[in-house]
Amino acid sequence: MNWPLGDGLLLIEGAYSFLVIGRAMENFPLYIESCADEFCEGIRPDDLVAVSAPEGGPREPAAMLIELVRRYRMPLLILPKRHPGSKRLKLVVAVSDVIETNCGIQRGTHPEQHLLCSSDELAGIRLAGTPEGVEIAGLPPGTSIRYLRPPSERP
Repeated sequence: MNWPLGDGLLLIEGAYSFLVIGRAMENFPLYIESCADEFCEGIRPDDLVAVSAPEGGPREPAAMLIELVRRYRMPLLILPKRHPGSKRLKLVVAVSDVIETNCGIQRGTHPEQHLLCSSDELAGIRLAGTPEGVEIAGLPPGTSIRYLRPPSERP
């Protein structure tokens, strides 16, 4: 199923968790920082910026996080495995042309951008960026999808 996006955002909701997805919109370098290293990934306009909220919560901070990455080029921080702060992360982000949700990885510790930590109810979703928007596969039963306006367009 393909959803057109432009510069808007898409919300996928389960009973208690959600994902917010937007297109990168431009070419830019994305810096990924860890305790031991820094590397740079080239991002293309059709790549996706996705934010997962495995425990739910307000949608606006997730939308703002997308804007911080795609508009303001905020680098991503990767925590080392078993870092005590991982369990306190309410939102996690991935940026790639294809993103797969997974509930078996620790929040904030996975440097490979094609994997995104999710709740168990949203695990197994595959998001692929297209020139028109996002192609979604593996959507679990009971989820809903709707459009969100980016924070920059809100009154």
